[in-house]
Amino acid sequence: MCIALISTAHPSYSLIVIDNRDEFLHRPTSAPDWWPEPSSHVLGSRDLARSTHGTWMGVTKHGKLAVLTNYREDKASEAIGVFSRGLIVNNWLTSPPNRQEATREFVQAIVASPEAKQVGGFSLVCGHINEPLAIVSNRASDMDHITWVATEKNQTRGLSNTSVDDRSWPKIIDGEKLMESAIADHVQAEEDEDALIDRLLQVLSTDTLPRLSEENATIDTYIHHLRKSIFIPVIGSANDLNQTAEKAAARVEDTITPSNGPVDQSYTCGSYGTQKQTVLLARRDGRVRYFERTLYDNNAQAVPLGQGDHSFEFDITQASTQDRL
Repeated sequence: MCIALISTAHPSYSLIVIDNRDEFLHRPTSAPDWWPEPSSHVLGSRDLARSTHGTWMGVTKHGKLAVLTNYREDKASEAIGVFSRGLIVNNWLTSPPNRQEATREFVQAIVASPEAKQVGGFSLVCGHINEPLAIVSNRASDMDHITWVATEKNQTRGLSNTSVDDRSWPKIIDGEKLMESAIADHVQAEEDEDALIDRLLQVLSTDTLPRLSEENATIDTYIHHLRKSIFIPVIGSANDLNQTAEKAAARVEDTITPSNGPVDQSYTCGSYGTQKQTVLLARRDGRVRYFERTLYDNNAQAVPLGQGDHSFEFDITQASTQDRL
C-alpha cells in the first residue's frame, strides 16, 4: 500500500514529493540512477520483474515528474494487469524532450486509451516541476475526473491505493498532517536541507499498523489494515515464498501477453513491506534534489541504515539542440 505526499508548503521549495514503495520484498528492483540511452535524461529506480522495466516514480533533467500508486484490491494477486502500470510512467518520462508534451495532452491520452484500462487499477501523478500536476486514474471516464495539485502555495495532498477523492484512509490524512508539521518545524528551526530530508523520512517511517494475533499472517490477512499506516513493517516471511511458489508458477500463463512476456508470479508472494523511500525537493530556480533510501535488498534482507541511500542533485535544463534531433 504505497503512499505519495505532495506539498508546496515550504517557503524555500516550490515542490516537495515524498513516497513509500510497498512491495513484495523478493521482487527485483534496481537502485536509483540515470537510465541508459536513449533515456539518459530520466532518473529513478526500475522494476526488474517485468521486461518493460517500468518505474513508480521518476524525474527528468528537463523537469518532468511522475509518481504512480495502484488501487487496493481484495487480494494481492488481483492487482496484476495484462499490461505493466510502470510502462505508463515510462511513456511520460521517456518521451523525447523536443516534444514538450503538455501534461493535459498526456492525461487525455490515458483517459482515451484502451490499453490503460487493461492494467491493474492505478492513479498517476504527472506533470512538470513548477507547473500544476495532474492526478489521473485509468478508471477515469473523462477529463472531469482529473484532479490538479500543486496549483498554488501552501497545498499538501496525499495519495495512496484508493481514489484521489477518498478521504477515509487514515494514512492519507495522517501523512498530510505530519508532512505539514515536518515542513513547519524545519522552517522554524532554520535547518539545512539534509535535516529536511531526515524529517520527511521520519514521516514516511510512521508505523501505526495494528498487529494481528493470527499465526502465519500474510499480506492478504493484513490487506484491509494497510490503509491505517504510512509505513508497512515486514509482513510474512521467506517461508511464505517457498510455500506458494508452485501455486504462483501455475498462474504465469494467465498473464502472458505479447507486449510484456511472462510475469514471474513468485514475485507476488512472500514477505511484504515498505521497500524504498523517496524524497524529491525542487526549488523555483530549477534545482532538484532526489534522495532514495532502500530498506531491503532483492533477497529480502534488511539493508543497514544509510547503506542503501542514494542522492542526486541537478538543475532542470531545456532540451539541447542534440536532444531535438
